[in-house]
Amino acid sequence: MAKCMTRLLLVKLALCLSAFAAGAATLDTIAQRNSLRIGYIADEAPFSSVKAGADPEGYAIELCGKIADEIEHQFPDLKREYVQMTLANGFDAVKDGNVDLLCGATTVNLKRREIVDFSQPIFLTGATALLRKDSADYLQTMFLDKPAVRAVSQRIASAHAIGARASTTTGIALREALETTPASKTKLADFETHEEGLAALEDHKIDAYIADRALLISLVKRARDPSSLEIGDRLFTHEPYAIALRRDDADFRLLADRALTNFYLSDDFLPLLEHYFGAEAPMLHTQVIMEHVPY
Repeated sequence: MAKCMTRLLLVKLALCLSAFAAGAATLDTIAQRNSLRIGYIADEAPFSSVKAGADPEGYAIELCGKIADEIEHQFPDLKREYVQMTLANGFDAVKDGNVDLLCGATTVNLKRREIVDFSQPIFLTGATALLRKDSADYLQTMFLDKPAVRAVSQRIASAHAIGARASTTTGIALREALETTPASKTKLADFETHEEGLAALEDHKIDAYIADRALLISLVKRARDPSSLEIGDRLFTHEPYAIALRRDDADFRLLADRALTNFYLSDDFLPLLEHYFGAEAPMLHTQVIMEHVPY
């Protein structure tokens, strides 16, 4: 009987120690290497982008920096390592502990939450289309709140192609929609970067490029002729962005959410939104504040 009780106590102790270790895993790892590894997606301005020889920059990068500031209260000599990732490998890198945060235009959905956890929302947007002003009438009607206008000199093909970035929630949703419409002649073209999709649209290789509206606003500024393009004002998805974290680490998520809440409620948050999003900042400020985790 005594042996059974001893065994039972040892099992309970082992389970408690395992739970403690799992809960403290991220901060323990950060302490051991004395660095925070910040993963980022390079092609997602104004959320995360990078220039040669410089650290990444962007709205999401700065919010990850606020989390790093919070961690520095515990580890004053903390180093920040930036690790470039892709949407294809970023979530597995978080799961495997190769990066501690994944920062960018990262949409939260249930499928991704099977792999990683997420902070509270950092941004709210939705998907729409970037069109040429001579794109097909049905595309303009679908995405623009105004009558379609097409240049009479432009010949429109009978079959159309729509582009999207590979591995995005938008691209996946679009592909599924087209697969359930067998009669549609519209084809989907996948691109590795948003810049490639923009070039294909300008070169008339595709008729529309689908992405989150916040990304398209930044992308069109880098076009060869921005005046020839239009951004849709009708959204067909809901895209809440957040920072990806390791699963099963409630303490680290609490630290991240506390850092974000403190910043959202500070006088510095609205100026940051104005810096990256201009005139849309007041509306975005209200949206994020409504979604934040209160004290």
